[in-house]
Amino acid sequence: MKQIEGLGNDATRALEILRALSNPARLRIVAELGSRNACVTGDIIDVLPLAQSTVSEHLKVLKDAGIVRGAIDNDVCYCLDPATLRWFAGFCSELADSCCPPEPAPAN
Repeated sequence: MKQIEGLGNDATRALEILRALSNPARLRIVAELGSRNACVTGDIIDVLPLAQSTVSEHLKVLKDAGIVRGAIDNDVCYCLDPATLRWFAGFCSELADSCCPPEPAPAN
């Protein structure tokens, strides 16, 4: 990725998250994991029209961005990382608060 000077650590982290979420298959994986407590790879493969190796690669990108965490017991179990999602929500909230005036209350 092209480097842009002047971006702080928070902006760089946000870019990594946005890049990971910018793929429709990865966004679908995140939505699927969000609807469950945990998920094994096979469950994700069943809801996507993609090969197992492709799903695994998408999971790796999400894991590298910190959006997904996984544990290996007998199966690989993936879930969303709530700390990353909360951080990203806060990052976006700070942007909105710093640049946009509050919307006026609707007139009755």
